Amino acid sequence: MVRRHVVVSGEVQGVFFRDTCRRTAAEHGVSGWVRNRADGTVEAVFEGPPEAVERVVAWSRQGPPAARVEQAEVVEEEPEGLTGFAVLPTG
Repeated sequence: MVRRHVVVSGEVQGVFFRDTCRRTAAEHGVSGWVRNRADGTVEAVFEGPPEAVERVVAWSRQGPPAARVEQAEVVEEEPEGLTGFAVLPTG
């Protein structure tokens, strides 16, 4: 089990990034959450098997078709045992 905290910048709000992220994580069996941030970035946490988490992190570097990702900062964190995947309110 691994956990990655990702902050994605560029044109990533208003392009269905959060909903597509939620569906992508679910397809790969990854738990966590995603939310827009007031500064225009998108923040997400992914937890699950290493290979599955890395696939979702790789997806976040591109995002959905309408997004233009400029940067994705990825930080390793200790897993918390999250279950399910949530779209959170803007933080």
